[in-house]
Amino acid sequence: MPIGEKVRQRIYMLNPTVFREYDIRGVADRDLPTDGVELLGRAIGTFVRRKAPDAAAPRMIAGADCRLSSPRLKAAMIEGLRQAGCAVSDIGTVPTPVTYHSVLQSGAAGGVMITGSHNPADYNGFKIMLGESTIHGEDIQELRHIMEAGNFTAGEGSVAAVDAVTPYVEDIAGRFDFPRRVKVVFDGGNGTAGPVLKRILSALNVDPVELFFEMDGHFPNHHPDPTVPKYLAHLQAAVRETGAELGVAFDGDSDRIGAVDEHGNVVYGDMLMLIFAREILTRHPGATFISEVKSSQVLYDKIAELGGRPVMWKTGHSLIKAKMKEEHAALAGEMSGHMFFADGYYGYDDALYAALRLVDIVSRSGRPLSAQLDGIPTLHATPEIRVDSDDATKFAIVAEAARMLAQRDYEVNETDGVRVRFQNGWGLLRASNTQPVLVMRFEAGTAEDLAEYQAIMDDLLAEATVRVG
Repeated sequence: MPIGEKVRQRIYMLNPTVFREYDIRGVADRDLPTDGVELLGRAIGTFVRRKAPDAAAPRMIAGADCRLSSPRLKAAMIEGLRQAGCAVSDIGTVPTPVTYHSVLQSGAAGGVMITGSHNPADYNGFKIMLGESTIHGEDIQELRHIMEAGNFTAGEGSVAAVDAVTPYVEDIAGRFDFPRRVKVVFDGGNGTAGPVLKRILSALNVDPVELFFEMDGHFPNHHPDPTVPKYLAHLQAAVRETGAELGVAFDGDSDRIGAVDEHGNVVYGDMLMLIFAREILTRHPGATFISEVKSSQVLYDKIAELGGRPVMWKTGHSLIKAKMKEEHAALAGEMSGHMFFADGYYGYDDALYAALRLVDIVSRSGRPLSAQLDGIPTLHATPEIRVDSDDATKFAIVAEAARMLAQRDYEVNETDGVRVRFQNGWGLLRASNTQPVLVMRFEAGTAEDLAEYQAIMDDLLAEATVRVG
């Protein structure tokens, strides 16, 4: 049997639904078998070698989060990259931003981060860098096509263990000099943030309270997703008990930040971005800022009022980073807590760096976190609402909802899903690119309007789901 045919049979060991818009992700034991991941590594190595044809053995960085499936997946990925002729630097179990940092600082051709990010503990996946960019869209699908065709490059690559954490710690710690010592509670969520953050904090003028800094892929205390209020309960309690001026939480791979103020109130990603944008605009009038469809209208209106240029864009770390380069933005941010600083930093999402930028603002202002939102209108809003759906139909459901809304003469923004403008607020329905769920969010001037808009969209979703059937 020809080798291409053998590979075409083996490709089905990787569930096709794992090839998503901006990364590759699925249930590890079901969708990501070892042989399939090794083939994926060969496809990534082939892709990189074809994009960098002058490199006989392009250097690739490989890191992983602390999920229980990550060692298996990283070993298979590294073997596939090696077979494709890449020189692999294995940087171990690290935060995602350490992998990004290592690619940029070493001049590597690219990198792969094995991570399930904020997904449930049985998920895992791959964020893939080519040079300074994270690939997405058609490039993700090209990897699948390479695998299906069995059209791999071959070579005798190499593997070497490399310390990427020390250069990262020295770089980040060297960027901050807090003028006032601030008490901060940090919740590592038993993800990758704790050990690296501990090293950074030891060099800074901060009074830290550490929660769950030990890496543990069982996530015994709470799941590391700082967008879900119930997972912030330990952080809220510790802030109130210790009298801290703020609390910060991280997701499992440390590229998303969550925060609570000194009273324990949650400060969501869009309001964190507004705090950062206000400070940047004091130094860079007219700067451009990018956020996404789940973010508050207050964010966009206030940035414009302060003289900045707000841009609404699609959700997703790869898509946001590409848009940042196109618009030459100083900062981008998502409701989910991804913060991308081009102002003074590298432009990728790094929750450890974002946390220290937040502490710096609090330290220099002499006021706790809640005061950083003085003058910002308070609206009624929901957190992200996730509705279970099927990967095979979720996008069709959103498309049907958009068609129905257009027939009913609503004003709809279809940048990413459907964001519907109501008289006194808005509602959103979009398909997640990382999970089999639909995402909804609502904002309004009053609690009564909020409930009304949510009811309208709930009914619409139910009807669209039946029609797609």
